[in-house]
Amino acid sequence: MKTLFKGAGGSSPGAQQISRFGLLFLGPVTAAFAIGFVWPFLQGIYLSFCKFRLIRDAKFIGISNYVQAFSDSSFRHAFWYTAMFAVVSLVLINVLAFAVAYALTQGIKGSNLFRTVFFMPNLIGGIVLGYIWSMIFDGILSRFNTSILLNAKYGFWGLIILMCWQQVGYMMIIYIAGLQAVPEDMLEAARIDGASRWQTLFKVTIPNVMPSITICTFLSLTNGFKLFDQNLALTAGQPFTILPNGSAVKQTEMLALNIYNTFYGQSTASQGVAQAKAVLFFILVAGLGLIQLYFTRRKEVQQ
Repeated sequence: MKTLFKGAGGSSPGAQQISRFGLLFLGPVTAAFAIGFVWPFLQGIYLSFCKFRLIRDAKFIGISNYVQAFSDSSFRHAFWYTAMFAVVSLVLINVLAFAVAYALTQGIKGSNLFRTVFFMPNLIGGIVLGYIWSMIFDGILSRFNTSILLNAKYGFWGLIILMCWQQVGYMMIIYIAGLQAVPEDMLEAARIDGASRWQTLFKVTIPNVMPSITICTFLSLTNGFKLFDQNLALTAGQPFTILPNGSAVKQTEMLALNIYNTFYGQSTASQGVAQAKAVLFFILVAGLGLIQLYFTRRKEVQQ
């Protein structure tokens, strides 16, 4: 009994040993996180205030890079183009993914096969998908004597189709997990009360699937803003227009590709500007993600 009370009153030797071993195992992970993420992140913020060709040649110049980033017409165009793309893809991906998931949880034959087929595009890399769909669209549009690289409207909807084709299957799996977790007794109570299928869907099913909606909304929103490899492979930002000041604006260039082109496609003096754009890009995506999580989680609590 004395041993029992002694263990309850203070930390036992076993607990202390677990604590020591926990710190031992957390050490390598923490070090890897600091070396692989925290230090490069802080260094990137510093370089956004510098003019440099190589990191060791960085020279602090203040906020000049940010001033140039905001005055860059191609960056402003890429921002609004990416925002429009993210909103449209967010709605279409989640509506389609939920519709497919709902249909595949209604006990239809071959549902497991359909789940596999819908999920498979997510396993293909973005660059490969971009080139595959580039050939598909060129084959279709050649009948109309045009190309996806010559029309910004075709480029936008081409990216939307590509993104939906890749992401719907992944979001479908998350929605299926949420739909399968809806309490059966609530669905049965709705049927007994005479609720129609649509009433059951909007009053019972969707409120219970809000955690899955939160996850899928966050993923599709951030993926839409971070899109790079598909944009590079499918359109590479084409077509472009020349402004009166002589600068070129690529009509289908998204933010990530704009940062890439600024860093590698212009003079070495623009590398600091590209770094400033990357910091602004991070703030934008992180801020939008946190705002979206805040509002959708509030909806979960209300339900």
